Amino acid sequence: MKQFYTLAEVSDAMGITHEAARKAAANAGWKHQQGKARKRPGRGGGWEYHYSLLPQATQARLMMAHGATANDGRDPAEDARAGLWAGYETLSKERKAVCELRLKAVCSVAALIAEGMSETAAVSCAAKQHGASPRAVRNWRGRIKGIDRQDWLAALADQYQPTAKFTECDPQAWAALKSDYLRPEAPAFSACYRRMKAAAKDQGWSPIPTERALRRRLEAEVPKPVMVAARKKRDQVKNLYPAQRRDRSMLHAMEAVNMDGHKFDVFVRLPGQDKPTRVILLALQDLYSGKMVAWRLSASENKDTVRLVIGDMVSRHGIPDKFLLDNGRAFASKWITGGAPNRYRFKVRDEDPQGLLTTLGTEIIWATPYSGQSKPIERAFRDLAEDIAKHPFCAGAYTGNTPDAKPENYASRAIPFADFKVHVDRMIAEHNARPGRRSGNADGRSFDETFTASLNQPTTIVRWPTEAQRALWLLAAERIRTKKGSGEIEIFGNRYWSAELGAIAGNHVTVRFDPDNLHLPIRVYDDRDNLICVAECLDDAGFFDTGAARDHASKRNALTKAMRESARLHAELSPDALAEIYGSGKAVPEPKPEPPKFKRVANGGVRPAEQPNAEWDEAAEADFSRALRMLEENVIEFPASGGEKAGR
Repeated sequence: MKQFYTLAEVSDAMGITHEAARKAAANAGWKHQQGKARKRPGRGGGWEYHYSLLPQATQARLMMAHGATANDGRDPAEDARAGLWAGYETLSKERKAVCELRLKAVCSVAALIAEGMSETAAVSCAAKQHGASPRAVRNWRGRIKGIDRQDWLAALADQYQPTAKFTECDPQAWAALKSDYLRPEAPAFSACYRRMKAAAKDQGWSPIPTERALRRRLEAEVPKPVMVAARKKRDQVKNLYPAQRRDRSMLHAMEAVNMDGHKFDVFVRLPGQDKPTRVILLALQDLYSGKMVAWRLSASENKDTVRLVIGDMVSRHGIPDKFLLDNGRAFASKWITGGAPNRYRFKVRDEDPQGLLTTLGTEIIWATPYSGQSKPIERAFRDLAEDIAKHPFCAGAYTGNTPDAKPENYASRAIPFADFKVHVDRMIAEHNARPGRRSGNADGRSFDETFTASLNQPTTIVRWPTEAQRALWLLAAERIRTKKGSGEIEIFGNRYWSAELGAIAGNHVTVRFDPDNLHLPIRVYDDRDNLICVAECLDDAGFFDTGAARDHASKRNALTKAMRESARLHAELSPDALAEIYGSGKAVPEPKPEPPKFKRVANGGVRPAEQPNAEWDEAAEADFSRALRMLEENVIEFPASGGEKAGR
């Protein structure tokens, strides 16, 4: 393929005059592009320019007109066609309309020539018919020369080489301006420009264009998504990418549910409190139908209320197979999800009890943190916030959803908790029963109707809890150690005991109790979640309460008697029978004592004991007898030394 082209060839391919092509080349500085401009060899001189300087559509026309060879296994003709249509697609609606008028003109010329009219007469006639000059029509016919009929429309499009250039600016000044503007603080462009211009005097930056010129350059060089990413919040950057649309048609009712909490923008007065507060709605939503299947109000997002809401759902509608759960502290508590293999909140211990959802055999799916789009219930909360918080019933108690959105009657009243609970229950029931829902599964029905229709399908199978499982959500689980000796259990200052606990005194057990009523009996389980016993609460007695003392003594004596009777039943052999078995009635021969090896004398001395067959020294015997006689007479002789007489 030919690489360099003259301005005449370029002007014909671009559909402009030779003078316009010369000005475009001068403004764009084609002659100064090293390796892309050269002197035209041969007679006449002039300049030739490399095809890479031209628009893509112009390159395609030149390729078709001057031929091309296969390159890299691609069809050059197809590349040329693609270039023509790529240029046509970039045109505005008005420019595309101009191309259609030109196509009608050249088609008219071709039809007149086919009928036998000369080309000159056909061009004049078509130009008059379509309101164009004969020269323009001939120029258009030149553009489509050698091009297939199906590509004439794209070939007739004007291709302009952009010649506008931004005013020159010092590179360091431009870098400082962009860096200052593209900050999370989102400063105004005018302030950034003033700071840059003031620094330019000290730094010696030159030249510095006007503020308007640099603003246009910034908008042209920095795409809008990049500005959003640099100056806006993270959520706004995420919105630049389309949200994921998830299909729920393959589910059925109670196959999967999701749960979250929402704090109402309403002042509520709790029982026993004077200061109003904002309460939290903890709710469960069926993913197939969108119906709210269980909900409760609470002063805070806590594990006890979460447990009770799950219990309400399981009691009314059954056990779901999947549970889309928020990663908050209340939902990831060991009381709810203990034992789950993918639980990454709190410290996981081997002795932790099995959580409620884990025990029920529900698969736990954790929602993406800080992503409301991951939980469909967030969409329902938006509707409920509008229907409940802004209802006339809450007038004067509505707080506004932001600090700067407080209504004029802010904090003029607070709704009693019991009244607000009735209002919430009524509005959620209306939310579930409202017809005309446009979700895919509802198809114009209400959430209640969609939910019921799915449950009535023969393919819908819902698991229901047993009587033993009902204690799992009504009671809370805690891993504690029983007291040594008696085996009693103490929780929150209350003591619980049963006779079966004596066998596991000092061991760890799992207890399930109702935190709302700690005086009820508790259920005690082993490390494998097998029921050990139901322990009753032990009440503290008054110091001088003799009746309580007699009752306590009676129960203790009864236990002692029962334990002794049990011990008697376990001891099948009597003591006499054991004595007979072990031979305690037989006489045992008295052991013969052995003679001592030494004998102790009166003065504390010791001599070897006499042996029957041992030889004895007579001189030693005489000395020993003499010493014993002197001790009895209290006479002690001191041996003489140095020629002196012996003394007593």
